Amino acid sequence: MEGVEVTPLPATFWHDRRVLVTGATGMIGSWLVKDLLARGASVVALIRDADPQSELYRSEDVRRVAVVNGMLEDFWTLERAINEHEIDSVFHLAAQTIVGTAHRFPLSTFESNVRGTYNLLEACRIHREIVRRVIVASSDKAYGEQPSLPYTEEMTLGGRRPYEVSKTCTDLIAQAYHHAYGLPIAVARCGNVYGGGDLNWSRIVPGTIRSFLLGEPPVIRSDGTYVRDYSYVKDITLAYLRLAEGLEHDTVRGEAFNFSGESPVTVLELVGRIQELMDCGHLTPAVLDEARGEIRQQYLSAAKARERLDWRAAYTLQKGLQETITWYRHFFAT
Repeated sequence: MEGVEVTPLPATFWHDRRVLVTGATGMIGSWLVKDLLARGASVVALIRDADPQSELYRSEDVRRVAVVNGMLEDFWTLERAINEHEIDSVFHLAAQTIVGTAHRFPLSTFESNVRGTYNLLEACRIHREIVRRVIVASSDKAYGEQPSLPYTEEMTLGGRRPYEVSKTCTDLIAQAYHHAYGLPIAVARCGNVYGGGDLNWSRIVPGTIRSFLLGEPPVIRSDGTYVRDYSYVKDITLAYLRLAEGLEHDTVRGEAFNFSGESPVTVLELVGRIQELMDCGHLTPAVLDEARGEIRQQYLSAAKARERLDWRAAYTLQKGLQETITWYRHFFAT
């Protein structure tokens, strides 16, 4: 099956499809909902906490979706959402995504990321007569530390720290539900995703932009030399859609795919790019060198996604950051 590209589907593919998005108030979830609505999908959003600052609410897209209130840890909420809304497609994005949070108190991360995943996939399994495709968001963190880079999909998953382990488990549980029960699943592994709507200020991109807009030096928790992929949210939402469409083909079902712009940079380099775009050379970053529980170098090969899905990042880091800065300027001005 190597190198076999899937056939593109018609633009009307998502029209009137009933789609469940978990994590719909998150940064990626909000933009994915926007893309699905633009394609005519009927979206059901699982929402734990209503956040009026989320892009889902600020854009008023929440008025155009059906909302199911509840948590991933509650199996019967998920079963009801899928059964009563007759869900055709599932995008599982909801998770506890902050590495530091997982390191300080891992239990809640394991509950949402591990229990939440098997609860959702079990609900999909018992309603497999209506569920036609499931996309599970994993992470580059699922690979753990590897002897060579970039990460490629055939590498053994090896998370060791709490957040990494939660994503390794998420990934393996998804694969188990495909191989044991034939559930039509594909797994997406992304690096760091940035874009408008990310209000987790501890993350480097929104935190740095906010600091510069406030006229303050940005804070770098690490020593600044950590290397990461940074992918623009609009590239990633299109990757999720392309992957879901690809589940019509045997070359995609049960497979994992890396998505990346394949241009890794250090944290200091990233902050420098933002600094230049915002004309804030007079504000010197504060380097704390206090990061704990994180891998020093992580970046992905997206060759498999190019070959099988005909997907590639459309945004350079420069272009993506420019759009992101514009979003935050508007956010803080209103």
